[in-house]
Amino acid sequence: MSLRRAVGSLVAVMVLSAALPSWSQAASPAKQDPKPTPSPQGSATSPQVDSGQTSGTVDSRLTKLQEKQLLAKLDDTFHFVSKDTGLEIKRPIKSKFTSRDEVSKFLRKKFDEDKDTKRMENSELVLKKFGLLDRDFHLRPFMLSLLTEQIAGFYDNKTQTMNLLDWVPLDQQEPVMAHELTHALQDQRVGLTKWENQEQEGIAKDVGEDNKHIQTDEVDTAREAVLEGQAMVTFADYMLRDSGKTLKDMPQVGEQLRSGAGDMGDSPVLARAPLLLQQSLLFPYSEGLAFEQEVLVKKGPARAFAGVLDSPPSSSFEIMHPDKFLAHVPVPVMQMPDIHPLLEEAGYAPYDIGVMGELDVRITAELFGGRPLAEALAPNWNGGIYYAAQRKNATEAEKQTTASLALLYSSRWKNDDSARSFFTVFEEELPRQYDGLKRRKQDEKDDTERVYSTHEGDVFLSVVDDRVWVSEGFDLTLARKLRDAVDGAQGVGPIQVASSVKGKELTGDLSHWMGSLGVVLPRVDIVSR
Repeated sequence: MSLRRAVGSLVAVMVLSAALPSWSQAASPAKQDPKPTPSPQGSATSPQVDSGQTSGTVDSRLTKLQEKQLLAKLDDTFHFVSKDTGLEIKRPIKSKFTSRDEVSKFLRKKFDEDKDTKRMENSELVLKKFGLLDRDFHLRPFMLSLLTEQIAGFYDNKTQTMNLLDWVPLDQQEPVMAHELTHALQDQRVGLTKWENQEQEGIAKDVGEDNKHIQTDEVDTAREAVLEGQAMVTFADYMLRDSGKTLKDMPQVGEQLRSGAGDMGDSPVLARAPLLLQQSLLFPYSEGLAFEQEVLVKKGPARAFAGVLDSPPSSSFEIMHPDKFLAHVPVPVMQMPDIHPLLEEAGYAPYDIGVMGELDVRITAELFGGRPLAEALAPNWNGGIYYAAQRKNATEAEKQTTASLALLYSSRWKNDDSARSFFTVFEEELPRQYDGLKRRKQDEKDDTERVYSTHEGDVFLSVVDDRVWVSEGFDLTLARKLRDAVDGAQGVGPIQVASSVKGKELTGDLSHWMGSLGVVLPRVDIVSR
């Protein structure tokens, strides 16, 4: 499912502005072009979206002369980016300026037609079942508000055109151009439309397809982080160009950029977004930049750009631990047994399957227990898978609710203490997810188990050594059978496989879907010294 990746993919064509940098210290006033001329209307407000929310007010738009002056710099900027990355320019890049109305139409068309959007809407229920989104949260209208607020420009893979936006302040246009031209060079090297869409299509219908989904789908999340991380490197290098230095020479600038990515003061919609959406939006840029910067510093530009594109990471684990990627450390991946006969007999149809990866664990632990807990627990993740099924007898109306779903989640940890901590924080979150939660101690075999009744069925949790099991919606008897089957499929040896094997993440669709629309440019002043 990986809803985080679905959102990310919709954003990868776009340049987003969580909080565009204030460039007062980065650019010399003597080199500034004339200020943009206010539009005839005085201000152009952003379009209304489904929820009635709007983005910020646009105070000015570029004149035709300013647009012409900016496009005159395209070739020089393209060659700067090519030299900075070592990626060859194989053909000229098409470019144009786009209005806010045109962008609004583009977004709505993407929401209506994009396959990732349809997957995102289908996967929304699973995230709500997990407690990562509130049950009454409406994702589509909120995402339209968020993307309308954040948009600042985009490179369109299909038309191979860079779209600059005519309302973005003049002094922010050139860094945006450098960032998006990086995507153009990436496209010319590997063909982004195919390169960043490696997942399996459709719902897995048997155990073979189950494990193929697990093995192949997380790659899109990792690749999105590579694309945006590389573009953030050139973004920083462009801002540092007058100093004669690069991010490789001044690694502290990378920390400035990553810190600035979390500043949401100028982004009211993003500031009130669920933690899942915030982290899904920022992950490709902040973590992608950290990944690329470490490869750049340790291995140089050729490895950081062309090398990573040719042999990319395949999981959030590798993005979050670039040293492990460089050392070819195996990625923890668990196996799914054939549970289809059990589900068929119980009246369930397959709905979704995937990996609960390290990033998923970090988001879940922070949402349920706070950031310090998340920072302590996430590095001790050692593999996780989930499976969601839907009741066949559910009505069409019921199928739009979490009550129609049942899910299982099995995770492994590097030590027993971490497993117990995650078990505890997950259990403590249940009262927020389910009204009328009632514990059934009489059905618990020992203190390693928790059994609850809810209005959506039984909830069964257990922790044994380094393993945590969660079942929500399946009746207790079936939940025990599923746990035994999943545990038995892992064996007693290591669960790790080669790092080239790819897996799918629970929230990965969000980052990938968001990433297909652009880049989050952090608020930070880059001072050339």
